[in-house]
Amino acid sequence: KLLLRKQWYQRRVAITAGGGVTLKDVESHMWVKEFAAFLKKSGKLTIPKWTDIVKTATFKELPPKDNDWYYIRSAALLRRVYLRQGVGTGSLRKIYGGRINRGSAPSHHKNASASVIRHALKGLVEMKLIANHPDGGRMITSAGRRDADRIASQVMSASQVAVEEAEEEVAIVAEE
Repeated sequence: KLLLRKQWYQRRVAITAGGGVTLKDVESHMWVKEFAAFLKKSGKLTIPKWTDIVKTATFKELPPKDNDWYYIRSAALLRRVYLRQGVGTGSLRKIYGGRINRGSAPSHHKNASASVIRHALKGLVEMKLIANHPDGGRMITSAGRRDADRIASQVMSASQVAVEEAEEEVAIVAEE
């Protein structure tokens, strides 16, 4: 696993040698966690009162266990808008949807909650990280791109340090 991460990192550094680090250069789950922490720390994202009782989709049985799930979902939505300009609520519902367990009947795909996605997108619009696309859907603003790439560079530098530390540990173990 360490070797794969090192190879991945070296490949990404070779690609971005001419410019800065972008959101596409880092692992998605690491970036989403860091950006969710950034959203929480900034305090600008308004959280609806119903986040502790709402399910994220009709096929879910319980609401999310993590108290910061709204920040994580907002960060993931921003990442989706960054990667694909003009994405709307309907396509995001399909992306975040999943299988519904229908007992002995075959499973089917169900879309995620439109209300959760719409409110998160509205919060990101209020923060001026995304804006409405002229052809429909949402697009990322220059401030949103700047913040996303800044967090990506922080994640990249943190992962580089982690890889270097792991290499040192492997070298020590190999010497013994």
